[in-house]
Amino acid sequence: MSWSSISARDVAPQRWKNNGGWTRELLAWPHSNDWTLRISVADIEADGPFSAFEGVQRWFGVLSGEGVRLAGMDRRGGDGLLSFDGAQAPDCQLINGPTRDFNLMHRRGRGRMQVFRAEQAWPAHGQLVALFTAEGGTLTHGGRPMPLAPLSLAWCESPVAQALQFEGEGEAWWMVWSESA
Repeated sequence: MSWSSISARDVAPQRWKNNGGWTRELLAWPHSNDWTLRISVADIEADGPFSAFEGVQRWFGVLSGEGVRLAGMDRRGGDGLLSFDGAQAPDCQLINGPTRDFNLMHRRGRGRMQVFRAEQAWPAHGQLVALFTAEGGTLTHGGRPMPLAPLSLAWCESPVAQALQFEGEGEAWWMVWSESA
């Protein structure tokens, strides 16, 4: 029931197989070899298709840089998250240079994933509750504050059903996973 956190700044980047960018994996849950959820921050340096992930739902958001053209749509910082079928492997074109991006992948059929902006307080529920913040801030659960650095992910398995709140600047998203579909 305790919270864990990690900042992308503390994770060594891993080069992509196609050399088009770098990934900093923040969480592969429940196991890195057989994950249900995978959350990362990526630096895209070159145009090219996304990797295909059959049976995976993806969420993608631009954190910094001018943005990308993904699946025929321009995506820029502040646009929120785009959700799409991971099997599609859409083509990605940089808009005026490299970007830093948030990525969430969820294997469909392994429970229910909900993602929404972190602007309101709400009661903790779900087997896994997580928060990602681009600019940092303070996560409060049951009256206990937890400062978070920029590009941080905080998560808790089976949190106590007490109010959760986040105060910070920039993009931030709650992620809730539960076994029920």
